[in-house]
Amino acid sequence: ALPEKKMVFKGLVTNKEESNKLVLTPLIRYPLLGGSALITFEKAEVAQRIIEVKEHVVELSCGEETEEFDQCRMHVQAAPVDLLLPSSLEIGLVQSSRSILVSGLPSLGIPEEALLDKLELFFSKKKNGGGEVEDRQFLDDTGQVVLVFAQDGVAEPLIEKGHIQVPIGKGKYNLKISPCMSGDVTGLQLLPSRCPRTVLLSGIPEDTLEIHFQKTSRGGGEVEAIAYVPAGQRGLAVFTEDVG
Repeated sequence: ALPEKKMVFKGLVTNKEESNKLVLTPLIRYPLLGGSALITFEKAEVAQRIIEVKEHVVELSCGEETEEFDQCRMHVQAAPVDLLLPSSLEIGLVQSSRSILVSGLPSLGIPEEALLDKLELFFSKKKNGGGEVEDRQFLDDTGQVVLVFAQDGVAEPLIEKGHIQVPIGKGKYNLKISPCMSGDVTGLQLLPSRCPRTVLLSGIPEDTLEIHFQKTSRGGGEVEAIAYVPAGQRGLAVFTEDVG
């Protein structure tokens, strides 16, 4: 029997339920036809008022009133912006038999290509447990490198080790070796979602949009952003997550 001993564990505490969750950031591309515009208000209730009216009469800058004053007015249709957002996503993952994921790389200020050369040279040697490297690349915005070996049977022993010391420059660094996973979307469910603060308009000149719809007397309010596509052209609006 072992004697009792009090122990204190220190480190980062994470929620087990959240450790395996995949976080999706919406990035929705919305096509815009010529002569249409998207206008985003600071408050959702303003956008709702504009949509409920449906048709708006916008007065253009035509100088003094004349017999042709009606030609200086434009009827604009306001409609909500409905998007399809992912509500459920299933991904089938497969572990690559020839690739490894190298992480924990030091920040030495050397060019990426030079660092890739050093990693390829190290992992291509059999005495380091490696083999011929067929491809290498940095993963965008992760600081991790994927190495692809030319033959099977090289990646598995390195992954089992988990860590390996690699000389880079004047020092040795303990790098983490992980399996490289690739996946395809096997199931996707979409849920209709309406933009609370954005309104779709059509048939109105760009320079009169903000002036007209920011006036409270016309049911408007403070405009946060505006995007206009001239007649005869096409545009693409990109919607991201609204954190406001």
